[in-house]
Amino acid sequence: MKKLLLFLFALVIAAPVIAAPTGRIFVTNEKDNTITVIDGKTNTVETTVNVGKQPRGIGFSPDHSELYVALGDEDSIAVIDPVSLKVLRKFKAGSDPEAFAIHPKTGYLYISNEDDAKASAYDPKTGKKIVEVPVGLEPEGVAISPDGSKVIVTSESTNMLHVISVPGHQIINNILVPARPRSVTFTKDGKTAYATAEIGGDIIKVDVDKGKILKENPVGGDKAKPKDVLLSKDEKTLYVAGGRANKVFVLNADTLDVITSIPVGKRVWGLAMTRDGKRLYTTDGVSGTVSVIDTDKNEKITAIKVGSFPWGLAIDD
Repeated sequence: MKKLLLFLFALVIAAPVIAAPTGRIFVTNEKDNTITVIDGKTNTVETTVNVGKQPRGIGFSPDHSELYVALGDEDSIAVIDPVSLKVLRKFKAGSDPEAFAIHPKTGYLYISNEDDAKASAYDPKTGKKIVEVPVGLEPEGVAISPDGSKVIVTSESTNMLHVISVPGHQIINNILVPARPRSVTFTKDGKTAYATAEIGGDIIKVDVDKGKILKENPVGGDKAKPKDVLLSKDEKTLYVAGGRANKVFVLNADTLDVITSIPVGKRVWGLAMTRDGKRLYTTDGVSGTVSVIDTDKNEKITAIKVGSFPWGLAIDD
């Protein structure tokens, strides 16, 4: 019994400490070099933070103690305290970092370096580059499987999803997809991924291990230029930012059929969902707003005025 108690105590001590959530939504504003901070309870703006040149990709460390922002025109990542909102430090992260994903175990940032046709990984604690992997032209979206064993990087001009092994950092599959793939997301088991093709206007479902397309389907008319994609918490529904269609499309995750569409602001780009899955937030670039969607009703609740050309979102809940 004593050994069991010691073992359980050791597990508690070894478990990562998760910072208390602030309940804030953080929005990168690409054109005015700021982050808008929104109170998630009231859906009102708390403040605006100057962060650096051309902020786009944004995300939290696994323990939510730090917020990372990709600064494309500074070739760097800014590290922010989500409580005090102070910029703690910056580190160089290759040429034109745009989007990134954060490894759930190591905390490394896997970054798309658009100008260099490379994906890179950095330790945000030290700013040290861990690895660099050549990929196709204009890499954009990045996603990491929940178990951390695979990274997918989309290449807009090569029209490919590159599946990279971790920790080996070898490309194990190149999946040819419709024109200009932008964003990608994994299922919880890591076996399936969904990607958007902006020019093709499609959503694509792929078998990650086999490196093959399972299904593809257009999400709207000629105006639909899909960018971000998210799965619902039960993985039955896909939400796709429709770009110039000014709508979020709601799809059956199995068949890829469009169930409905939700009007939002102009040039809807980024998506983020609350932990309970009940609220979906969008960045509406041309409108300069963030739309808030009730996912039970598939209706927009409100729009929040933010900065110039909002791009990405991260929710601390």
